[in-house]
Amino acid sequence: MKTANKLELADARAMVAAAVAKAGAIGVAQTVCIVDDGGYPLALERMDGARITGPQIAWNKAFTAAGHKRSTHLFNSPPSGPALPGNEAFGIQWSFDGKFAVFVGGFPVVVNGEVIGGVGLSGGNGEQDTQCGVAALQALADRLGPQGATVTVAADIKK
Repeated sequence: MKTANKLELADARAMVAAAVAKAGAIGVAQTVCIVDDGGYPLALERMDGARITGPQIAWNKAFTAAGHKRSTHLFNSPPSGPALPGNEAFGIQWSFDGKFAVFVGGFPVVVNGEVIGGVGLSGGNGEQDTQCGVAALQALADRLGPQGATVTVAADIKK
C-alpha cells in the first residue's frame, strides 16, 4: 500500500493568498484556482475587477495540469505542440468536454515527486499568470519545507 500526500484546504488557501498578493504587486486582477489530484477545486478566488470568465478558465487550467501532470503551456512546445493539425497534441483541448486547457497558466502541484493537485490562473498575460502560479507553488514549498517535503517550484513542469 502506498501512502499519498494530499492537499488540504489550508494549503490551498495559502497558495491562493500568495498568488493574489503577487497579482496585486504586479497590478493584474487574477482568478486563482487550486484543485486536488482529481481536478476538483479546493479553493477558487476571483479578485475584484477580474473577468467573469476567469473562474472557469482558471479551473480548466488547474484541472489540466493536475490530470495530465504537466504545465499547460507545454502543449504548445515540442514535442507536443503547438496543438495544431498534424502535431501530437492536436485536438486534446476538446477532451473532457472542453475542460482541457492548452495555453499558459496551469501548473501541477508536485510534492516529493508526486502530482497532488494543480493551480490555474486567469486574468493576466502569460508572464503574469506564470509569476502568480510560481508564487503559489513557492508558498506551498514554504509551508511544507519545514515538514521535510519537497515542492517543485517551476513553471515548466512535466512529470
